[in-house]
Amino acid sequence: MTVAYNPANRFEIKSWDTEFRRAPKRTLMARIYQPQGDGPFPVLLDLHGGAWNNQDRTANVAMDEALAKSGILVVAIDLTRAPEAPYPSSVQDANYGVRWLKHRAREWNGDAATIGALGSSSGGHEVELCAMRPHEPYYAVHKLAEAPDLDATLNYVATRSPVSDPYARYLNAEKLGRAEMVQNSKNYFTPWESIHEGNPQEILDRHEAVTLPPLLIMQGELDDNVRPAVQEKFAASYRAAGGECQYEVFAGCEHLWVREPGPQTERAHEMVKTFIARQLKAKRLAA
Repeated sequence: MTVAYNPANRFEIKSWDTEFRRAPKRTLMARIYQPQGDGPFPVLLDLHGGAWNNQDRTANVAMDEALAKSGILVVAIDLTRAPEAPYPSSVQDANYGVRWLKHRAREWNGDAATIGALGSSSGGHEVELCAMRPHEPYYAVHKLAEAPDLDATLNYVATRSPVSDPYARYLNAEKLGRAEMVQNSKNYFTPWESIHEGNPQEILDRHEAVTLPPLLIMQGELDDNVRPAVQEKFAASYRAAGGECQYEVFAGCEHLWVREPGPQTERAHEMVKTFIARQLKAKRLAA
């Protein structure tokens, strides 16, 4: 890997949509954010949130644009939603997305060897599973005929308010009487026992064999959707299992703080850039 990334750089960007994967009920799309420069650029896959039931590739535009303008090829993909197909369909999309982006990166002036991923809320849950189980046949069901030897390993993972323990989130929603959020979980985890099988926290608790790339967790202090205490437990478990985990709390912020412009949103943008720069530098020095 020869890419040197400086988060202080500023580039003009070009963005457009392209077909990602033809799913049974619709065509999933990807949005490309391409820095306009010599490159090749580091590569980032973005997985959107939406409680596994809604939203699409456009959910994280502000963050994606900020990262692309610093010199990262960012690709945000649609994910199958629970009303279309339950777990693990969206994680299968994520696994395919990593391999697909590795294959396509050079076409868009990116260096596939640098690939990392970003996940927000339920997208954080999906990206944690994808990163921890990159060789899981259950997740790698969508074949990439053009590059069958590629796998879904990642160099790093950055997250914002990830659902690192979906069962804890379900119990919290039930306690708070949030019927829609309770139903979102039931829509996605079908059969219900899969909420434990596909649970990053419980995977670590069960001491399963996992891959643990460097992880960034950005957590709102006032988040009553994904509780800070639950996130702290996951960060501690990740470290105890041998992984590097940077856990950062954003004072005065709730679950979706990055949707609004302001100092804490800007801090999140800069934190992700700095985290990526550190991981890419470490990889370059180790090469």
